[in-house]
Order: sequence, then structure tokens, then C-alpha cells
Amino acid sequence: MTLARLSINSETIKQWSLEELVAGCVDAGVPGIAPWREPVEAYGLHKAARLIREAGLKVTSLCRGGFYTVAEPAQRVKALDDNRRAIDEAAELNSPVLVLVSGGLPDKDLKGARARVADALAELAPYAGERKVTLAIEPLHPMFCSDRCVVSTLGQAIDLVLPFPREQVGVVVDTYHCWWEPDLDEQIRRAGAAGRIALFQVADWITPLPEGVLLGRGQLGDGHVPLREIREKVDATGHDGPVEVEIFNAAMRERNGAEVLAEVVQRYRDHLV
Repeated sequence: MTLARLSINSETIKQWSLEELVAGCVDAGVPGIAPWREPVEAYGLHKAARLIREAGLKVTSLCRGGFYTVAEPAQRVKALDDNRRAIDEAAELNSPVLVLVSGGLPDKDLKGARARVADALAELAPYAGERKVTLAIEPLHPMFCSDRCVVSTLGQAIDLVLPFPREQVGVVVDTYHCWWEPDLDEQIRRAGAAGRIALFQVADWITPLPEGVLLGRGQLGDGHVPLREIREKVDATGHDGPVEVEIFNAAMRERNGAEVLAEVVQRYRDHLV
């Protein structure tokens, strides 16, 4: 495995603008990028699509949609409308995947919030299918259940996507969020057998967790995650898509962007290839 599968998520080098990220990846020989919606919006959607296309880069995913667990009807309509816009943006960028983070708890009804995730998929999946975008459900570590994501395990995510066509809805296997799962091997095989691995993302888990857990993902190789082992298990299912590096780390964002990218490329070679 060479750099041909490597993709850099824009949050990994958030200090860079979209233009800087594109130029840096071209210079480093990195073929893929995964922008978030905010820098794309700041640059202009149509301009961003042209910039990336003319640079010869591939968009591996757009982050993010989701946050549709709200219960109040007007808020729910607003959330679903925003997700349709996100699907349109992904299609314009020629991104095959829109990452979905379901949203947290508006109240104490966890079962109800999870049911609304399924309801939202039922509304959004056909729309995504028409635009040839796969919705990718990303389970987050349980510590994010209350405020960000009521889908906490890969198994839960697979259960949610199976009622829908595989080209419309899949799952994200993110090493940071799922490395701890006791049945991870089984769930990766299950997702792969069903053709549901829409995206593979990598980051490490470091301890002690930095203050502010959201920005506490570790650089590849700095923590406890068996990155290459998980990558090999994903590959063994027949999945051969991009390996997308998504690291939320406050210290990395304070550094020179080119140095961070060079380090990520080297760590990718050392711990995933």
C-alpha cells in the first residue's frame, strides 16, 4: 500500500485554508482530501469544486451532515433541509461520501433519539441515491453520546444502514472511535460482507486525554490503537477505498501546516502501510 490511498481531512490541518490544503497535498504527493463544509462554504462551493478538480485531487468525503436527533418539529425540518443541502454540496464536489454524525440528546429519551436517526435515514437515503452520494453513518465513542452522537458502536451503525440500499447508506470505520469495541473484528467483517464500509478513517487514542476531549485525538502512532492491524482487517473484507486521516488535535493546529502534513505522511508510512 502506497500513498495512493491516503487522504487528508481538513480538520487535521485546520490552520490551512482550502487553497493551502489543496496546494500542500499536491506538493506532498497526497492524492485525496476530505474537506469540511465550513471551509468549502468560505471559499465558495463551485470555486472549491473547480479548485480541487483542476489540482487533480480526489475528494474522499465531505464532512459533515447529521444532527437530526432534535425532537421539536420545526427544528427537525430545518435539520433535514440542511442535510439535503449537504448532499447537494457533496454531489457538486464529486464526493462519493457524506459523513453523518447523528446528533446527541435533546432530552433524556435515548431510545427516541436513536429512533429519529432511523427516521432521518428513511427521508434522506433516496435523495442521496438520486445524487449518487453515499450517506456514511459514523459511530462515535460513547463519551460523545449525550452531545454529539447517539450511535455509539459499529454494530449499531450497521443495524441502522441495512434496511437501505448499499449505494445509499453505509458506515464509517474510524479507528479513534471504534478501536475499543470487544467485537470489532466481527463487526468489520459484517460490514464488509454487506458491502457497507463507505469510509475508513484513522487517528490514534492517547492517554491521558488532553483537556477538552474533542481536540484530543492523537497523531498516528502516538497512542494505543493498532492502526495497521485494523487497516488490514478492513482490507481483508475486500474494501480498498481511501485511508482518510482525521485528527482533531489542538497542538497540531498550532504548528506549521507543511510540517504537520509531512509528519502525517511519514506516520502513515510507518504505522499503516
